[in-house]
Amino acid sequence: MERYAFNGLANVNVELTNRCNKQCWMCGRRKVEAESPELALKYGDMNFELVQKIARQLPPDIVVQLHNNGEGLMYPHFGKAVDLFDRQITNLVSNGKLLVEKADEIIGKLDTLAISIIEADPEADEQYEILKEFLAIKGDRKPFTNVRLNGEVDSKRYENLVDLKIKRTLHSPMGSFNYKKDPTIPEIGICLDFLNHIAINREGKVSICVRFDPKGLGVIGDANTDSLESIWNSPKRREWLNLHIQGRRKDIPLCSYCQFWGVPTAGVSEKNNLVLDENIVINNDTK
Repeated sequence: MERYAFNGLANVNVELTNRCNKQCWMCGRRKVEAESPELALKYGDMNFELVQKIARQLPPDIVVQLHNNGEGLMYPHFGKAVDLFDRQITNLVSNGKLLVEKADEIIGKLDTLAISIIEADPEADEQYEILKEFLAIKGDRKPFTNVRLNGEVDSKRYENLVDLKIKRTLHSPMGSFNYKKDPTIPEIGICLDFLNHIAINREGKVSICVRFDPKGLGVIGDANTDSLESIWNSPKRREWLNLHIQGRRKDIPLCSYCQFWGVPTAGVSEKNNLVLDENIVINNDTK
């Protein structure tokens, strides 16, 4: 068999835990638990030996995000898990509740951190104060920290707190469809998430992306029994890749109802404190 290694792989989500300490109103998991309990997640943590196995296989310099469903900071060995991925760029998207409590496992270890702030969150004020305290403790040390504003969130009070404020439009709790703003589509007409991304849930199941998938329609392998390289180059993934190339994503079970194309779509844009002089573009000497 011809070897392709990890050609194209740029981002891997490793779900350290699918447990969560927050009850978000727009969370698809809560909707599934209430309306389709037979599809509800089995909550728990990834076996640390599996985390080690995954870390040994991944190539350097790609992005490893230590979350999928759930709050990554609830993992009992979070700091040790981050240390395993010292050859990669590590990231966590977090609700922030445990930032101060787990500061020693985050600061100086994790590369980047995004705090997810949701529209109409009754805990928003408490979240803001925790983030403010964490940033004071962190100082100039890593991780580079930003806020991800989901839906209609007033960003004014974050102006002097973080440099980067990332806007995201909301979609259906049950998956990446019915966006409040039309998703951005890349010119190649192929989902960028499919081209460069895999996600590994806490049980070791490997999926083509991190879209909400309670039925497991996007699963292409198992990290417990198969190498990540063989899963990345598996016949199923290559078949689905060819369907994407042919413009037939509707023939792929998970992709058939997904409206996401691998390009995150923002709400109202902001300058993020960046002002560019147009003359720089015209007169810049790159010699």
